[in-house]
Amino acid sequence: MTYVDGFIVPVPKKKVAAYKKIAALAGKIWMEHGALSYVEAVADDVKPGKWTSFPQSVKLKKDEVVIFSYITYKSRKSRDAVMKKVMSDKRLKMDMSAMPFDGKRMIFGGFKSIVEK
Repeated sequence: MTYVDGFIVPVPKKKVAAYKKIAALAGKIWMEHGALSYVEAVADDVKPGKWTSFPQSVKLKKDEVVIFSYITYKSRKSRDAVMKKVMSDKRLKMDMSAMPFDGKRMIFGGFKSIVEK
């Protein structure tokens, strides 16, 4: 069974292209350092819910869209090793205030898979 890091982030619609550029670089770096897969996906069929939803989870604004991302690894141990390499990779050193999204509203976490097909 693999290990998965999941992310949900609100991105201003006018900054999706800039986000995609950063995500493409990040994906390349994660894969070089040992991730099994790297996926960034923009909301297509995501509606606000009555009690909870992806838009509500990030306090989505009218001019924003939800991005859902996940990275898979062989194991938690592998993820920790990959993450250490990624976080020290100079290609990802960026001015956080210039990022094309509000990092304070990002949701992320690590998950042990329980079913895989």
